[in-house]
Amino acid sequence: MLEKLQEILNSAKQTVAQIDDKVALTQASATFLGKNGALSGLMKGLRDMQPEERRNMGEQLNELRDTLIKLFEDKEAEINHNLLERKLSSERVDVTIPVHPKEYGCMHPIEALKKDIIDYLITLGFELKDGTDIETDMYCFEKLNVPKEHPAREMQDTFYIDSDTVLRTHTSAMQVRTMEAQTPPIKMISAGNAYRIDEVDATHSPIFQQLEILVVDEHVTLADLIGTLEGVVKKVLGEKTEIRVRPSYFPFTEPSVEIDAVCPKCGGKGCSTCGDTGVIEILGAGMVHPNVLEGCGIDTAKYRGFAAGFGLDRLAMLKYGIEDLRDMYENNITLLKQSK
Repeated sequence: MLEKLQEILNSAKQTVAQIDDKVALTQASATFLGKNGALSGLMKGLRDMQPEERRNMGEQLNELRDTLIKLFEDKEAEINHNLLERKLSSERVDVTIPVHPKEYGCMHPIEALKKDIIDYLITLGFELKDGTDIETDMYCFEKLNVPKEHPAREMQDTFYIDSDTVLRTHTSAMQVRTMEAQTPPIKMISAGNAYRIDEVDATHSPIFQQLEILVVDEHVTLADLIGTLEGVVKKVLGEKTEIRVRPSYFPFTEPSVEIDAVCPKCGGKGCSTCGDTGVIEILGAGMVHPNVLEGCGIDTAKYRGFAAGFGLDRLAMLKYGIEDLRDMYENNITLLKQSK
């Protein structure tokens, strides 16, 4: 029997020495170590032996199996090494060839604009406050001096979840919540999505980005408001940009103003961008209405405030020369790279 074991080992060594690919190695392994292989046949013969003889022969067979396994593993490692060597010798990499530049992503124009404005306002001492897109009627309208029967609701009384819950039509609700929770002085920014029932066209969307600011303190004046907004406009559209202030109406501010900027495309001469007026309306603002301050528990005999709201979508169109609002949401890579 020992001669038979040595014969199997010698035969395996001779076979493995002549193999140079994995397929042949797998077949040879099955011949010697497989279910119907040479070693398996000897294993089956153990059941006919006496206990002592079976034990000794079993030990010999286990040693042979381990030797054969290592023999095939070593051969496989040798084949893998040879394959790698051949691959390395046939494939050359010229490290002097210039590589293609990597394409890096960029921030969306609206997000880039929002970040610039927020960063600038933070240097002036403002604090960013986050609110939710879903608001109650109370905070979205009534605490902003817009009761249920008020005509100003017509353009904003839109996406209701239930009779008292609405998708916010502006980010002003966060201003009210801040005034209720914080004692003046207050300098805050609220930014995010707003929702109104507008038709989708080149300058309108039922979902748009808004950024608002609020200041409440002693001795706050309209001049402080105009100075702050002029700084923001110059930051966004350039230091040479001039603004025009004209009276307007908002139920939550008194007095109220609209801020126009001299058209950056034509310099005030009139063009298609500004509708031949030479100026472009960019934001609404005003001194916070006493009813709003008092509704938030703020003493109007001591404190005054101002507030302003930017439509970031339209401001981004103006800054980056985009003629159609919808272009910013259609994944036009060339257009989006303008904000880099």
